[in-house]
Amino acid sequence: MGIALSARAVFHRFWPFTRGNRRWLAVGSVLLIGAAACDAFAVSMFARIVDDALRAGDISGFWRPALMWVGVAMLSSILVFGGEYLTTRTGERFLLKLRTKVFAHLHRQPPDYFERRRPGDLLARLTDDVDTVERFVGSGLVQLVTALFSVAFFAGYALYLSWELSLAAFVVVPLFSWVTRRFARHINTRSREQRALNGDITAILEESLANVTVVQAYNRQETEASRLRAAGLRMLSTNLSIARLSGLYAPVVHMAQTVSVLAVIGLGAWEIAAGRISLGGVLAFAAILTSLYAPVQQLGQLRVLISAATTGSERIIELLDAAPPLTDGSTVLSNARGSLSLRSVGFRYPDAPSPALSSLSVDVRPGELLAITGPSGAGKSTIAKLLLRFYDPATGAVALDGIDLRDLTLESLRSNIALVGQQTQMFHGTIYDNIAFGSATATFPDILRAAAAADAHDFITALPDGYSTVIGQHGHGLSGGQRQRIAIARAMVADTPVLVLDEPTASLDAHSADRLLGPLRRVATGRTTILITHDLRLTANADRVLVLTDGRVAAHGSPADLLAADGPYRALHTLA
Repeated sequence: MGIALSARAVFHRFWPFTRGNRRWLAVGSVLLIGAAACDAFAVSMFARIVDDALRAGDISGFWRPALMWVGVAMLSSILVFGGEYLTTRTGERFLLKLRTKVFAHLHRQPPDYFERRRPGDLLARLTDDVDTVERFVGSGLVQLVTALFSVAFFAGYALYLSWELSLAAFVVVPLFSWVTRRFARHINTRSREQRALNGDITAILEESLANVTVVQAYNRQETEASRLRAAGLRMLSTNLSIARLSGLYAPVVHMAQTVSVLAVIGLGAWEIAAGRISLGGVLAFAAILTSLYAPVQQLGQLRVLISAATTGSERIIELLDAAPPLTDGSTVLSNARGSLSLRSVGFRYPDAPSPALSSLSVDVRPGELLAITGPSGAGKSTIAKLLLRFYDPATGAVALDGIDLRDLTLESLRSNIALVGQQTQMFHGTIYDNIAFGSATATFPDILRAAAAADAHDFITALPDGYSTVIGQHGHGLSGGQRQRIAIARAMVADTPVLVLDEPTASLDAHSADRLLGPLRRVATGRTTILITHDLRLTANADRVLVLTDGRVAAHGSPADLLAADGPYRALHTLA
């Protein structure tokens, strides 16, 4: 974001995420304020012990204030524990709610949103940047309120003891404010750089580890290490700059405190000689002054924290303000018949030089298998993305059972369509979990039936842990054909009336592709199936074939008729 947000704007934006936990935030604040009041009272007991016991040399003047001091200290400890626990509890709930909100919002973005962004940077925003927002809006607010009340308690007691000494002590407060303002401005600039660099480093780590095979195959380990080192050196320089500023801030404030306390003690000696204050009063005032400067310094540090937190807030707000290009419809389609219709559909990807589809029209009957083929870049996979409504057509309309997809709720649309893609995507977990991902209500018998129909049961049971075998995100330990059969089983578990098969054999060798023919026929049986493929062995089983060229229909008909005619489909067979 180009313009830095004010603390007020950040607070206003994120305060709603505390809804449901505000009373606990308030209770935690009250408890910590009570602890500050106890500390102020403890100082008064210290003054009584000095005057009534130490100075008078009378042990009888010690016991009562001492016992009261112990009792107040115990009460303060209990209040601090309760206040900090409730503050932490509220902060963690705030983090959970905000992170979940941002995560869910990202899942509403189209595929190209993630293709244009580095996954590592998104991860950094969902972790570190969300934490900085909480430190400002949640725990930062409690610290602010507690520090203000602490200042009020200690300053009030100081004035009660001696307004003359108080005036001398309060002279240093404007210095705190001036120093804090100067340091906060510089730290805010460095923090902005730090957040961006943190995203860069996370992105480099994610990209390099995700592509470790390519890195090793081309002997680019040193290149990747150098790339990380360069970003790390920039982060090191920024962090050291922040450390220098933070490290210099504390000594400057400490020096101002020391001078102020010494001035008060010197002036206190004058006041004692004049009989306007007791020795206990001066010592209590010095203790109060030390206690007073702690929350004053904390207020200054909060200003530094807020300056740093606004940067992370901006990065989170940038994600939340990325409006999904699709608006959800209102019509719920519970169980579709499977009739599909594309009418004069045109579509162009963002920043693409030419349209992916132009004036495309086709109807698919319920239970029909339509194969779509053509050269690379003809627009075949774009149809799959439109059917699942990852995008909306620029012109024309796509309909399911006669209802424009834009009028359907996204949830009901996608609950009626299953997708098996070219790149089989797996989750880190068991094979059972990966198959069950197709349906939240799938039972173990459902999983077994789907795996058997997908020709996956035998190889799964041959694994050491069977269906409980844990596989990595990329299906480590499984062949391409095995991963694809798991994906087919996942689609079978979904049991949707419409099935989209997007190049299901493109990444497989001939033998593995042959093994998939049977499962693909079974999964397509009784469903409206859109088969997008270069593999002409698969198109032979289709009811109809649609041949695309440059986003337009070049041929359309049964496989036998198209093969008999002298046209693009026959030409593709010749090339194959």
